[in-house]
Amino acid sequence: MTSAPGFWRAPFSAVTFREIGYVMLSLPVAIAGFVYAVTMFSLAAGLLVTVIGLPVLAAALAGARGLGAVERRRARVRLGLEVAGPRALDVPRGEGRWAGIRARLADGAGWRALLFQLVMFPWRVASFVLTVTFLVTGWVVALFPTYSWVFHRYVGWPGYRVYDFTSGGERHQYYITSPAQIAAVSLVGAVILFLTPKLVRALTGVDRAAVRSLLG
Repeated sequence: MTSAPGFWRAPFSAVTFREIGYVMLSLPVAIAGFVYAVTMFSLAAGLLVTVIGLPVLAAALAGARGLGAVERRRARVRLGLEVAGPRALDVPRGEGRWAGIRARLADGAGWRALLFQLVMFPWRVASFVLTVTFLVTGWVVALFPTYSWVFHRYVGWPGYRVYDFTSGGERHQYYITSPAQIAAVSLVGAVILFLTPKLVRALTGVDRAAVRSLLG
């Protein structure tokens, strides 16, 4: 497994950017996997009243195995996680098509891979939102001194306006104007920026555990 970079170089480390890339790509992958799992399982469940439902369910499990292989490869490339795939399914030969379908339906690896697509969808949505929020907020706030002049020159404010409202006939407003205030804002952004790799590592830690337990 790829080791975590040091605290001070983590925001600029290739390891961190690979993990962030993993989280970003995980959202569309999770959507596709969730749609596949729900659609195929629902179709199979609806067709179980006929004999067609069993082959459809077997096909769903076979496809889930393929999606699991894709996830293991993504974890290996982006997270440095090596997880051996499940052993090849022993499909009886010469015993007819239904023997192969029964083997597919009894495939624990296929069921775990299908479960992976279902349970990881909400987690990966949350991971995407948290990562983007921290990443964008950290960089935008940390770089505030480079564009703080824009509000005075082009917006007509004395500085960045934090709030401006009237209550009880009295106007309340607060602007970030002084160099000390600007530096403090930038420091807050830097703190968020340096904490972001820790957050991403924790979020991808759940993915690592799920890949190990459900796709190995």
